[in-house]
Amino acid sequence: MLKTLSYLQKNMVWAIPISMLFGLIYGYLFNATPLKQFIIPVTFIMVYPMMVTLSVKTVFKGRDYKLQLITQVINFIFVPLLVFFIGKIFLTGADPKFALWAVGLFLIGVLPTSGMTISWTGFAKGNKEAAIKMVVFGLVIGSLAAPIFTKIFMGATIEVDMLHMFKQIAIFVFFPLFMGLITQFFGMKKYGKKIWNEKIKPQFPPFSALGVIMIAFLAMSLKAKHIVANPGDIIIILIPLVIFYLISYILLTITGRLLFKREDAIAMVFGVVMRDLSIALAIAMTAFGKEGMTIALLISLAYIIQIQTAAWYVKFIDVMFGKPKIKAEEVVEIEKVSVPEFEKVTSMVVDVKKILFATDLSQTARHAVKYACSIGNKYNAQVHAIHVVPDVLDEYSSGTGINLSSSMDKKKWDEFNKKNIETAKGLIHERMKLTSQKVLEEIPHCPLSENRTIVLAGNPVDQIVKTAQDNNFDLIIMGTHGHGKFEEMMIGSTASGVILKSKVPVLVARPS
Repeated sequence: MLKTLSYLQKNMVWAIPISMLFGLIYGYLFNATPLKQFIIPVTFIMVYPMMVTLSVKTVFKGRDYKLQLITQVINFIFVPLLVFFIGKIFLTGADPKFALWAVGLFLIGVLPTSGMTISWTGFAKGNKEAAIKMVVFGLVIGSLAAPIFTKIFMGATIEVDMLHMFKQIAIFVFFPLFMGLITQFFGMKKYGKKIWNEKIKPQFPPFSALGVIMIAFLAMSLKAKHIVANPGDIIIILIPLVIFYLISYILLTITGRLLFKREDAIAMVFGVVMRDLSIALAIAMTAFGKEGMTIALLISLAYIIQIQTAAWYVKFIDVMFGKPKIKAEEVVEIEKVSVPEFEKVTSMVVDVKKILFATDLSQTARHAVKYACSIGNKYNAQVHAIHVVPDVLDEYSSGTGINLSSSMDKKKWDEFNKKNIETAKGLIHERMKLTSQKVLEEIPHCPLSENRTIVLAGNPVDQIVKTAQDNNFDLIIMGTHGHGKFEEMMIGSTASGVILKSKVPVLVARPS
């Protein structure tokens, strides 16, 4: 199930339209009224997983006050005014539905900013730490301001019960936020920070994506008969949405270029344009009664525009802000520590001629290298070192809600990965020189050599297994982290993956 949900999360750009289409068909053919009872549980499914992954502690780090202040001023002064006037211009008419669509557009404008801000910012090589702060600040301020702003700006258009809105926000924002923080606390306490961040936390966002898809289905099915009778409504709704996002991107790009460096400018852009549509949907579906279905229709369609425009904007990010500066420490971190004294190992029955030493240049990898050298020396075997640089395209796809590989220029990202690999090669060669010197002090004629270094980009498990099998290696040697009982049982995510997939024997050296 989780695999299916992850697939849907990565392909939200078509999953939402398909869900809306099925909702339209269902609502037209059947009585969709009984589906209203699912609005509250589905909304919780949509919001709670987002809160579990929210890193509130990051708010207290750094000194990017100017960036945060300007971003929130834009979020809570410029954007609400912009959506209000766009609604006044494009969503006017005698039919009450126009006023409700204007409310939906206003809710989008007054509720920044979604968790996707962090993923898109990271993917574009922006300031992720600043983006996390924007999400937290926007969530708290927006949740408190939304009822007040809606009353002030839209009170003449539709009856706004501020107290009821505050109650709904408490139920669908602050309660899930509280539960999310509690889940984080006990999760990290039970499994440890590393296991929580790498294995458990990534399992929550796909459920949020499921909630969004289900809400889109509900919103469309409950309004299906009206939409079929009035198909032009979709065009009327899409026009102001496209104009809103277009104006936002243009003005934010200009502001970013004038006031901030590349990384901060990118964070500001996505900290504004990636609106929290999930919270907006939750409020629309629960705080406005039967009229909420009409409001939710516009918000559901906003998902399509928001994801598509973000994908296209990233394609041209280097044109607008210049290319990112790749620092050596962003690729690998190398510590200048001595190689410990080598331990003797018992003889092996098999004949070992080629050893693949998999290293992530961590402390445990430096511990494992002594086994590679000792065994290589004992059997007169060649020792090759392999280091895998994670493919950033795959890494950020999982959190954006869209399969980015289908939206980005493959040649461009191949070149980016090539730069990462070349930088890593240089750094690893330097490390090999240092290691070789230390090894020779203990083991004469050690087969470890800087000339036998393999650096690849992609999934570490897949690349290590493939390299070992394609090049006829006799043994894989690697290190693993070990801090808690659960982690010891799992051996380590990369090591356990290699053990499960590799046909070549694997030796895992634990730290002493």
